[in-house]
Amino acid sequence: MIEKVDRTGKGFRKLLVWQKAHQLVLLVYRLTENFPKHELFGLKSQLQRAMVSVPANVAEGYAAGGQGQFRRYLNIAQGSLAEAEYYLILAQDLTYISPSDYERAESLRAETGFLLHRLIESLN
Repeated sequence: MIEKVDRTGKGFRKLLVWQKAHQLVLLVYRLTENFPKHELFGLKSQLQRAMVSVPANVAEGYAAGGQGQFRRYLNIAQGSLAEAEYYLILAQDLTYISPSDYERAESLRAETGFLLHRLIESLN
């Protein structure tokens, strides 16, 4: 689930939670390409920003040093992931994404959330 962290190697990129969160960001960017133009600074931007915040906070927390700081950044990532959960629901309800695209994104979001939760638990 969570690989051992080798700070002399790839750093945060070795964390499975970061890898899944990064995959989720790439998926969301692909899914939001066809959002209506009037959503450029609305839902599209909010969803992308919330998703990008997840792997960014994992990376920043990893680099911050110390378990307490890392945990704090991971908690912020959890909040962003919850925010993105709602935006995905809204995007589906507005028919900006198909039910199958929603399921794909939600499945990866839930997996990322589980890994994030387990990593936070391991730091407690």
